[in-house]
Amino acid sequence: MESPDIRLVLTDIDGVWTDGGLYYINEGPPAKKFHTYDSFGVLALHMNGIEVGILTGDDNPVVHARAERLGIALVRTGVRNKLAVADELRLERGLTWSQIAYIGDDVMDVNLLEVVGWPATVPNAPRYVQNVARRVTSVGGGEGAFRAFSEDLLTSLGLLEKTITRIRETS
Repeated sequence: MESPDIRLVLTDIDGVWTDGGLYYINEGPPAKKFHTYDSFGVLALHMNGIEVGILTGDDNPVVHARAERLGIALVRTGVRNKLAVADELRLERGLTWSQIAYIGDDVMDVNLLEVVGWPATVPNAPRYVQNVARRVTSVGGGEGAFRAFSEDLLTSLGLLEKTITRIRETS
């Protein structure tokens, strides 16, 4: 099987980076719980020159805070049409759909999953999403699913072991 040429990884947040649950408190937007394992996925992709971007329907400031902490500059919140936004990003970067990977977990992700070169989802996604995504992570949303997705992608590119070695040599 030929190795993909992925240049851009796009990701949903709720249901992928989180378990989809929201914590309502008296004031402010709902809180979200993120898994620290996903940080490695971002680091490993960045180390290999692969840009990471967030596309989410939610407009919660905590998404921007998490992205900033991980060095993700490409963040689009409040997105209703993920395919249209991804197409704009694709054209801005001069990429083909085959050079884009995406992980999402719900009905609003399906159109984008159908066109990217590396479509993935989580095991707790609805069956119709899993049927469109050609890859399903080994762990569920909020359990390090983005890391599992990133490691799977880097393995297919022949880069995971080299990346781990580079990280171990500098630790």
